[in-house]
Amino acid sequence: MYNIEVKATSGNYPIYIKNGLLKDIGEGVKNIYNGKKIAVITDANVNELYGAKVIASLKEVGFESFKIVVKAGEESKSFGTLLEVYDKLLDYKINRGDMIIALGGGVVGDMAGFAASTFLRGISLIQIPTTLLAQVDSSVGGKVAVDLPRGKNLVGSFYMPKAVFIDPMLLRTLNDKFFNDGMGEVIKYGAIKDKELFYKLMNYENKEDLLKEIDRIIYTCCTIKANIVEVDEKDTGERMLLNYGHTIGHAIEQFFNFTKYSHGEAVAMGMYAITKLGEELGKTEIGTSIAIKDILKRYNLPWRLPEIKSEDIIRAIRHDKKNIGEAMNFILIKSIGNSFIEKINEDKINDYMQKILKKTTI
Repeated sequence: MYNIEVKATSGNYPIYIKNGLLKDIGEGVKNIYNGKKIAVITDANVNELYGAKVIASLKEVGFESFKIVVKAGEESKSFGTLLEVYDKLLDYKINRGDMIIALGGGVVGDMAGFAASTFLRGISLIQIPTTLLAQVDSSVGGKVAVDLPRGKNLVGSFYMPKAVFIDPMLLRTLNDKFFNDGMGEVIKYGAIKDKELFYKLMNYENKEDLLKEIDRIIYTCCTIKANIVEVDEKDTGERMLLNYGHTIGHAIEQFFNFTKYSHGEAVAMGMYAITKLGEELGKTEIGTSIAIKDILKRYNLPWRLPEIKSEDIIRAIRHDKKNIGEAMNFILIKSIGNSFIEKINEDKINDYMQKILKKTTI
């Protein structure tokens, strides 16, 4: 087992990483929560695999537990779904002394986390991520949100969980597309902070070899994120580095209505595009984009941008949460493992977007 203690200004909490952890989740929750009622929020896909097991484990140790099952997919990160969840919480008479468990991938974690942060002005939350993307990234750090039609994660809050329970064995039920989706975020961590991790990922012979060490990889990514969150909980400085590839990635997701590309695929294209721009601007070592392209191809992730007009990307990124005044913060890397924040004035963004599209579009 790997344990990480996240020392946030709003409160410390543990991350537990252990193969097979889910089968004893009731005992794990009981060690940190002495209330009675727990609402488990999950989606239809995860519910089929693990919903009954989690409820049974919680009831076995004395919790009164309920399931709230939402539709799988990004569309559940909406105010419509949120209102349905609030109604169910009221039906179950959940109060401020009770708890929500988010059981699922990034969509469930974000939406259920936002529900916990706002229902009755905040009730306790535990994250149990079931996808690689959620295990290495979205379940850690307290960012919770829902989408608006005009952009992703535009309504949200910073709300730390009481604990994060990660069972790497759950990843064996993921198909290759969803596994590779999470690898986009794993690659991000190597690119921005850990050169050794990046090149180690290049050397695995196959998925099975990688899975043998996936608990260690998850621990490495979570440790990087925990260290960053501890110094910049509210995302005003160093934490922005975690958005490498995301500014363009979110714009791609939004342009295609969250249906054509997964989050990891969109971020993958964003990482290559922004690295290519960094080389064009003389801010990134020449050849770095080739390394990014090679590792994305190794994990069957796209690297070229789809056909999209520069004005459509610009329209989307104007709503990016990293915008400050007249400037936008882009995350660049000087070299693999060495990232930095580059402020770009709004009047230059159009020229830069056209450069990116010219160099990276299919």
